[in-house]
Amino acid sequence: MNTRSADVVIVGGAVMGSSIACQLAQRDDFTGHIVVLEADPTYQICASARSAASIRQQFSSAINIEISLFGIAYLRAIGENLEVDGEHPVIDLHEGGYLFLATPDKRDLLQQNHALQSELGADIGLFDTAGLQRRFPWLKTSDLAAGCHGLTGEGWFDGYGLMQAFRKKARSLGVTYLPAKAERLCKDGDGWSIKLGTGETISAGVVVNAAGASGGSELCRQAGLDVPIHSRKRCVFSFDCREALPNFPLLIDPNGTYVRPEGQGYICGVSPADQDDVDSDDFNVDHALFDDHIWPTLAERVPAFEAIRPGNAWAGHYDMNLFDHNAFVGAVSGLDNFYLALGFSGHGLQQSPAVGRGLAELITTGGYETLDLAPLGLDRLEQGKPLLERNVV
Repeated sequence: MNTRSADVVIVGGAVMGSSIACQLAQRDDFTGHIVVLEADPTYQICASARSAASIRQQFSSAINIEISLFGIAYLRAIGENLEVDGEHPVIDLHEGGYLFLATPDKRDLLQQNHALQSELGADIGLFDTAGLQRRFPWLKTSDLAAGCHGLTGEGWFDGYGLMQAFRKKARSLGVTYLPAKAERLCKDGDGWSIKLGTGETISAGVVVNAAGASGGSELCRQAGLDVPIHSRKRCVFSFDCREALPNFPLLIDPNGTYVRPEGQGYICGVSPADQDDVDSDDFNVDHALFDDHIWPTLAERVPAFEAIRPGNAWAGHYDMNLFDHNAFVGAVSGLDNFYLALGFSGHGLQQSPAVGRGLAELITTGGYETLDLAPLGLDRLEQGKPLLERNVV
């Protein structure tokens, strides 16, 4: 049996694992060997390739706002941050902003969130009904009381491109990518031993679990942790509209349905109702969700969407943290040299720059330097203290 060794093994090579690997390898004070294990080297079914790929500061918790403020600065400088041999990656960042709409019963919450976002430096505009109508004349506002629009710093980008840019930079710095699944994890002295699907075994001084929906919770169980991370399916639908709608943002209806521009058309989606949101590993598209809920919602909110031409649709999976819909990030008390970057619940792409930076710092120095990610630590689960985030989309 072949045995490999590494100083750090990162399980999961999509955007989160590759961000951690890249930013760890970029540090002058880290000289170890990094191995990334990726069970799907084609990246055809990973969340990074199948999500709506967007970034926002319109959260209700300070840590999520701060993570995204770091993230947008990183994405704006992506060409310099991840340059390889003179080639500068392009991720087509479009700062069209999120537009959160509120009915009268949700206006106070919107205003509270806006106050915190503004205090922390996010560039978010708060508009009354008349202001919304002037700014977005194609929008139906008769049932609305207010809306918040990201004036700068929010929008969408090429998520697959970001993942590949992190991966390419990491490999240029000597990171090894192995197309293999981590089948079995067990303690081995001060480090860890991982049996791979190839039959090989790899010993690691440090293990980072960034496996996402495809095995992240199982690796935790093998390490002695029980975390409420579940694979939940999300469907994305595309369509065209014959009428031009200028300055269209990423719109969030009060019922949670979203829509944003994509090329010459649009993509949209919504989280299923709680009773329908069950564990899933298939990629079947729920077309009834579009016909019965999404399209009627969008046609009511944007009258021009009454006449559309549906296009392609696809499904992907998020590693949903059912405890509080926020990620578990950092070291694990009682498990030396075992780190988590898991349970991002649909926010992994936008949070990957900050989390990659934070874990690189934590692994190397034992603490956070750029941004304190301690609020995302696993201890909140052990203490029964969820991180309250009201703006879950």
